Amino acid sequence: MLPFTYALRNLFRDLSRLAQTVGGSALVVLLLIASVALNQGMDSVLSASGSAKNVILVGKGSEESIERSEVHLDAESSVITSIRGLEEQLGTPAVSGEITYQAPIRTASGKEDQALLRGVLEKALLVHRSVRLLEGHFPAPGEVMVGKLAHRNLGVDASELALGQRIYFENEALNVSGIFTAPGTVLESEIWFDRNDLASLTQRDTLSAITLRMDNAEFDDVHVFTLQRNDLELAAIREDVYYSKLGAFYQPIKVMIWVTAALVSAGAIFGGLNTLYAAFASRIREMATLQSIGYTRGALLVSLIQESLLATLTGTLLAFLIAYFLLDGRTVPFSVGTFTLILTPQVILTGLAAGILLGTIGTLPPAIRCLSPSLPKALRSS
Repeated sequence: MLPFTYALRNLFRDLSRLAQTVGGSALVVLLLIASVALNQGMDSVLSASGSAKNVILVGKGSEESIERSEVHLDAESSVITSIRGLEEQLGTPAVSGEITYQAPIRTASGKEDQALLRGVLEKALLVHRSVRLLEGHFPAPGEVMVGKLAHRNLGVDASELALGQRIYFENEALNVSGIFTAPGTVLESEIWFDRNDLASLTQRDTLSAITLRMDNAEFDDVHVFTLQRNDLELAAIREDVYYSKLGAFYQPIKVMIWVTAALVSAGAIFGGLNTLYAAFASRIREMATLQSIGYTRGALLVSLIQESLLATLTGTLLAFLIAYFLLDGRTVPFSVGTFTLILTPQVILTGLAAGILLGTIGTLPPAIRCLSPSLPKALRSS
């Protein structure tokens, strides 16, 4: 075997080629890291948003979109009196009739963007157990409570949605009465209104959905209730199933992320192959000379792979550094909330595997071509 220092010295023979190899591998690995982190972040926030103990009642035909759903106001009291085995807190059943609405919200600075609004009463906290009030109080009429990440959806600084600030909806000024968190869920990006306020501002006399939390009850009990009360025209769906279906809805976006990453990566990989073909072609005589003094082609192949691995793993390290400072912990808004990019072990392993594969499999074609000529022919090459 050739000494490792031979591969290390050859790495710096052509600095421009080294820069191209390191830069290309860094780009490929960074794109893969970003793609895995994006898809993983979206999946994790949707899966964490739904609870297996919660059931959502929506209008028939609106099982895929709560925003399009309409539920009679009377249905909420009917659920409380008809379904046994619901969870209770201090005698209050965990049943929350809510209005969900997506509309533009304007901040005091004049910035306006779409936000997901939820009209609730205080009992909403009985079903949305991940919600914790950080400061302030639950919204009264004329007030709103904003999620910790709501400012990301609006594209404004967090200070514009701080306690005591004003936001504007339908030319109505509303004071921010509280800040809440719901870690890892889409709720953390919402703006919560007093339910009567939101009904008045949107001119609605119906709810969007009723969320209930089961204790001894089962999903079949809720489903039977919807069948018995045909007059209410309700459909029941588990909350975790609802958010899983949302994940399927975003599947084309995930595919597009992978396709874009693959296309850009393919360009970088082919560019790297061209660079290696040109670099190794000029070393055919050098390889033949080493063979003539006793080194086998297998040993030379290993040395070329070592040389390439040093470059691609340097690029991989550079990609990790860029990802750590620019991607890790960054929140990304999408239509139903925001999710956070995290460099999980799976993301790191994917990037590391990509760097190793680039340095090994990507090196094989040009290296084999460099070593394939017979010894006499290779020694005569210019």
